Amino acid sequence: MKKICVIGLGYIGLPTAALLANKGYDVHGVDVVKKTVDIINRGEIHIVEPELDTFVQAAVKSEKLKASLKPIEADVFIIAVPTPFHEGYVPNIDYVISASKAIAPYVKEGNIVILESTSPVGTTDRVEEVLKEEGVDTTKLYIAHCPERVLPGQIMRELVENDRIVGGTTPEATAKTVEFYKTFVDGEVLSTDAKTAEMAKLTENSFRDTNIAFANELSILCDKFGIDVWELISLTNRHPRVNVLQPGAGVGGHCIAVDPWFIVHAGGADAKIIRTAREVNTYKTEWAIEKIKNAALSFENEHQRKARVACMGLAFKPNIDDLRESPALYITRQLRASDLDVLAVEPNIESFSEFDVINYEDAVSQADVVVFLVGHNEFKGLESNNKIIINFCGI
Repeated sequence: MKKICVIGLGYIGLPTAALLANKGYDVHGVDVVKKTVDIINRGEIHIVEPELDTFVQAAVKSEKLKASLKPIEADVFIIAVPTPFHEGYVPNIDYVISASKAIAPYVKEGNIVILESTSPVGTTDRVEEVLKEEGVDTTKLYIAHCPERVLPGQIMRELVENDRIVGGTTPEATAKTVEFYKTFVDGEVLSTDAKTAEMAKLTENSFRDTNIAFANELSILCDKFGIDVWELISLTNRHPRVNVLQPGAGVGGHCIAVDPWFIVHAGGADAKIIRTAREVNTYKTEWAIEKIKNAALSFENEHQRKARVACMGLAFKPNIDDLRESPALYITRQLRASDLDVLAVEPNIESFSEFDVINYEDAVSQADVVVFLVGHNEFKGLESNNKIIINFCGI
């Protein structure tokens, strides 16, 4: 196992490809966006992630990592493409199917095919079906699911340190894939079957979503009761068996905001708590929008002019540039659509097609209403005297 082909060079695929290349593998990365391919082949990165630039630069310089628009023959194929949902929260595995079709002409006997994309239960079996439909003898392949479980902002470290779950479509596929991951993972590599591995990742994110929903519901209740939710949670968490998470403006990202719907879609009426948690977290974002609008209206009534609203942060979590399913971005868009005078702030993004992104200090200086949507480090300790402050992230 010397040659790796990674399909999808985004937030998971590129770090994985760069890590493997620095571990000595010959890595061929594939992406459908030519600009992304060109950037990587220059030894540069198109996403913000600590240490990733160093890994990519070293991998490209050593000629262990090359990016392309098309796959090639390899020993191991890793599929790391997006798995969003269609309208109505119906799972969308179109990218997985396209990736499976793309590698079909290149896979050969003895190859390992790994699905890393977080997927609905049964998707790994679907990868095998697609390969069969494309004329591949899958009985001579090792097909498995190994979901990523890294935290944006710490991906390069957690790719190595975190335990991994590997589930193959056969026991032999599981064993072969476990052997591969043990070559670069310091954490424990745990064996199971494909469906359990898929469900494990969905369960991890649904657990987080449910606990965040509890915190978000608390924040709404505390606002109604005139209680500081941050103080309340701090005091509550002094109990030795209580650990309430922090509320926010909703829940975003490619995992927690999406994956529970995969369970709800398949589980139907039996997925009661998971569905309710998703609904609470979605409602929190709409509730936040109304709170901001009311503050802007109060300012306008008092000062007889439209309020300038600074939306502090667009990413889905602190100190990254990832906008996927971001409640902060959604809120900013909705406020702009409501004809409010909005100043968009995101220190981790140089430019954005939808908004003129401005400096965070300038935004606070110019704004009448300052809304902290994301707890970026740059926002800590900002002077915001004589402003209406709305704090959704405990900054």
